[in-house]
Amino acid sequence: MNAPRTLRIGGACAFWGDSNHAVGQLVHGGNVDVLVFDYLAELTLSIMAAAKARNPAMGYATDFVKAVAPHLPEIAERRIRLLSNAGGMNPQACAEALRKAADAAGVQLRIAVVEGDDLLPVRDQIQAAQVREMFTGASLPAGLNSMNAYLGAMPVLAALRSGADVVITGRCVDSALALAALMHHFDWQADDYDRLAAGSLVGHILECTTQTTGGLFTDWWKVPGWENMGYPIAECEADGSFVLSKPPATGGLITPLVAAEQMLYEVTEPANYLLPDVCCDFTSVTITQVAENRVRFAGARGRKPTPTYKVSGTWLDGYRLTTTLTFVGADAVAMGRRAMEAILTRTRRILVTAGLDDFTRTSIEVLGSELPSFGAQARADAREVVVRLAVHHSDARALELLATEVAPMGVAGAPGTTGFSGRQKSSPIFRLFSFTWPKASVPVGVFIDNQLQPVEVPVGEKTESAPAPGARFEPLSRPLGSTTRVPLSAIAVARSGDKGDRAHLAVIARTPKFAALIGQQLTAEVVKGYFAHLVMGVVHRYDVPGIHAYNFVLDQALDGGGSSSLRNDPLGKTFGQIVLTCQVDVPSAWLDELEQGFQGQVATV
Repeated sequence: MNAPRTLRIGGACAFWGDSNHAVGQLVHGGNVDVLVFDYLAELTLSIMAAAKARNPAMGYATDFVKAVAPHLPEIAERRIRLLSNAGGMNPQACAEALRKAADAAGVQLRIAVVEGDDLLPVRDQIQAAQVREMFTGASLPAGLNSMNAYLGAMPVLAALRSGADVVITGRCVDSALALAALMHHFDWQADDYDRLAAGSLVGHILECTTQTTGGLFTDWWKVPGWENMGYPIAECEADGSFVLSKPPATGGLITPLVAAEQMLYEVTEPANYLLPDVCCDFTSVTITQVAENRVRFAGARGRKPTPTYKVSGTWLDGYRLTTTLTFVGADAVAMGRRAMEAILTRTRRILVTAGLDDFTRTSIEVLGSELPSFGAQARADAREVVVRLAVHHSDARALELLATEVAPMGVAGAPGTTGFSGRQKSSPIFRLFSFTWPKASVPVGVFIDNQLQPVEVPVGEKTESAPAPGARFEPLSRPLGSTTRVPLSAIAVARSGDKGDRAHLAVIARTPKFAALIGQQLTAEVVKGYFAHLVMGVVHRYDVPGIHAYNFVLDQALDGGGSSSLRNDPLGKTFGQIVLTCQVDVPSAWLDELEQGFQGQVATV
């Protein structure tokens, strides 16, 4: 029997609000078999839940239908399957909107909907179980407006086996869509854990679209064509290996370093990346350049999954208001800070008169002074800064009072003040509450052809064994003699992101020999000290020798993270650039191997 042909999967969406340009590019120039669309960030469901409460026909990512509708005739003709978590809090409404678009285009599609992730209907059962938050140990809060289990690939696979052309889900892990397509195409089994881990890596690489084809790359100046970035395509083989590419004549850059940044993006522990279908170990993955803008991934390993789903709930915790003013002058930093402190003091007096409590939290960040990002490592004062004030209160009326006090200070406060952009409005703060829940207690089904088909999901077995250590670096020697101090960016690239209130920071050596230097000098303690002004918790470090990298996880680093943070960077996006300014010592004998452009920025010690 002939082996199944290569399956080509295109990544068409990374978040709700992503460009709709990807579908046309991948359909017309990518020769793809499957398109996967990821719309759900951790707090997106809270927004969708509010939208559904206002209008029962809403609560899903409307961009999905807008993106695919113009291309439905060609999608149908070429039998390209569409897999998307655009259903959000209302997958049936999303499916109905797509059916109407297909009817208008004269196209027939079999659309399947995955159901079962919404756990709000069993809130009482969950409350009775006294679940605790995964990271803080807090009790389940009252008034959750969303509570969704991260489902896996099995219901999507069941839909494909039933002949679905389109599968729409609610909350599922980002990688499940691509994994389901691979399990269906290559007939992988639910206990073929190495291949399931490899398929999950495909989904993880595709889920952030152009971030994996050069977007956010440390060496941004090397990336051509930002105005026409190529969307990623995974060319997948039956053994789990795959080549990452992009459509021809598109912008972007695909190299091992670009791909490595994405591989570790928001992965907490690379040897124990827990997903509903498999526990992945990515520490031995290798990334090899096989042609221009083509790299090959291989070496993912997998183990039996846990018997629980991760569940994310969101709840309303008051309101937030942010405003900014620009200050220009020799004392811009001091002027800006004093102006914002005066606004707070004045508003606090008004709150007392109005019978309202003080603000729950406040934040003043002087953007342009380097202080918010670099703390003790910040350079000299700037003469032009934007000062950002953010406040949190349980009552939106308190924030309305503050908003009225910004313009008077901007007009008649410090000299050289400008940039007032109108009276700002408050926005709700949704906090994340994550916990685990037994798979056996989450009935999952697929709705297709007006029938709901139950889906059997392997529940796994509870294990008391310690997490797997994964591959580790072997001790490496380095030349004796003088050393030269250089910025970390001369020997490494980096990428950072968030998971709740945790910042994730990947540091990848530019060449294997630099990994030993990074390991010796960039310890968890050093990183903790460098980010002492931002990180309130512990810093963890994990080895990833397959790609010559280290993954750092920084606890309590984002002021609550997501919409609850008052910071200008609530998602840890700047942490990678900050750590690359850290100074490291390199053997002087290796100076000719530094990244071009850094040879002149050194000092022998």
